[in-house]
Amino acid sequence: METTKTHVIQIDWDGPYKITELPQLTDSISDYGVYQIYGYHPVYGNDVLLYIGKADHQTFGKRIPRENWWDTNDSNNTKIYAGRLRGPQTPNQLEWSLEIDLAEQLLIYVHKPAYNARSVSSLRNSKVQNIHILNWSNYRSLLPEVSGLRWAKELYNQEHDVYKWM
Repeated sequence: METTKTHVIQIDWDGPYKITELPQLTDSISDYGVYQIYGYHPVYGNDVLLYIGKADHQTFGKRIPRENWWDTNDSNNTKIYAGRLRGPQTPNQLEWSLEIDLAEQLLIYVHKPAYNARSVSSLRNSKVQNIHILNWSNYRSLLPEVSGLRWAKELYNQEHDVYKWM
């Protein structure tokens, strides 16, 4: 039996937050990770997943306002969810940053938010193949589990036969 070493990234989702509540997400110890933005889209309707982003070297409260979510035609109803990575111990800064980046890439590729158009066509990093994301708490429209092995192109290029009873 073929085995693959999987790296599990657990994300604990919190929210919703309104745009005006972002200043409370500036804890320099824990307010880093990935985030989701929900709101109005002219094609998909109200309260839909619009964007997935990352707050890596800036807290959620500093990073998200830079995206100009105030300029939408329904910004009073924009909802933001903050995803903080969790595990048995906090990794070093470099590993934490890599996990945030890989989680963002895989979540965008799988869920295809409307305003992440540049990132939905392909996965940039082959390391995503070994990532398995577990979404906890208020993960909204995201799948509870996302496997990089399922979505990585490397698996599609392998020859496999259908099992046959002998």
